[in-house]
Amino acid sequence: MPDFDSSLQWIADQLPRMRTLVERWSNINSGSCHRPGLAAMTDELDHAFSQLNAQTARIDLPPFPTITDDGQTVRQPSGQALSVHHESAGPTRVLLNIHMDTVYGPDQPFQTVREIDADTINGPGVADAKGGLAIILVALEALQRSDVADQLTWEVLINPDEEIGSPGSIDLLRQAAARNDLGLLYEPSISPDGLFAAARKGSGNFTVVVCGQAAHAGRAFHDGRSAIVALADLVQSVHALNGQFDGATINVGQIHGGTAINTVPDRAVCRINIRITDQAHAPELEQHLRALTSRINQRDGLTAELHGSFHCPPKPMSDAALQLFGHLRACGDALGQTVEWADTGGVCDGNKLAAWGLPNIDTLGPRGGAIHSDREFLILPSLVGRAQLSALFLMKLASGQLKWMSPSDQSMHPKSIAQ
Repeated sequence: MPDFDSSLQWIADQLPRMRTLVERWSNINSGSCHRPGLAAMTDELDHAFSQLNAQTARIDLPPFPTITDDGQTVRQPSGQALSVHHESAGPTRVLLNIHMDTVYGPDQPFQTVREIDADTINGPGVADAKGGLAIILVALEALQRSDVADQLTWEVLINPDEEIGSPGSIDLLRQAAARNDLGLLYEPSISPDGLFAAARKGSGNFTVVVCGQAAHAGRAFHDGRSAIVALADLVQSVHALNGQFDGATINVGQIHGGTAINTVPDRAVCRINIRITDQAHAPELEQHLRALTSRINQRDGLTAELHGSFHCPPKPMSDAALQLFGHLRACGDALGQTVEWADTGGVCDGNKLAAWGLPNIDTLGPRGGAIHSDREFLILPSLVGRAQLSALFLMKLASGQLKWMSPSDQSMHPKSIAQ
């Protein structure tokens, strides 16, 4: 019987190093569209993961279309993804995935890490997901220190665009889902006490661009056609869709428009996020948005266009996922850790991977909270606990103590996705 204790104990001694890594990486601004920061993060991660007994590669991603705040369609360049791959003769292939980007752009004031107390730090991306990156690294280092290191094939895929829906890395994710048997993703826990995500909602992002007619607000007000007024009518109708579809939420998250205050505005833009529990609601909701947009086109001097789609399907709690959670709970029991899970409204790349046929657990990252805000925090001891949990899971998988059938052998797992 393989002895995993020495590898697990080694992880227990890595907390100071893991904290240093998280703080260093979180002090690098890697907002989804900040290419210099993403390049700096890729350099850091390439150096860190190149110390593993594996092949590393930096992958250029294609640009993707996006709508600017003034309603123009442009091609947004992507950052690079980082791939790390270790091949073995073992029968099981595991994908470990997380993103390097954050929601904090370089112009936001929230840029540096600070200590809250001896066990807690606050900073941009400390939990989502720089902490997860450190956990993957140390868990794999521990696996490679064990005597089962060459009995498991694994790959790490770190993408630079998850926070905006992974538009540049979607093909990489699809390919990774096809060649692996299960996935481990390192988003943070869904609560500070360490809950894992079970079922997740799906998500769609949409943009409405309204064009009107500019005019002097004093001399020729009635010659103008206000894009803002037309968009305001649409926003009210979009918000009224809430409550009409079970489990769905429709959020108008951003509005941009107008120039000078004494000019009738000829351009206005709003961005909408929709969350759904049932994929069947996706075409219905999209049709409602198209109908509301077309109403504006029937008004004199006004035009409107709808852009976007549902980019992330719901992730139900499948039998395959329950099987994975059962194995993870057994590892947690061996370590004295509680493994519990609950449904959440958040989405991640685990939604896509599951729908493409790759069963996965997607919240193996650290305990923390208040993500996507300037209160984001990370509970430092959880870096060790989560790394030990992943390392034990991987070592048991490599040794054969944990049995897993590939998804191709499991008729119980869904294999379709709506794009």
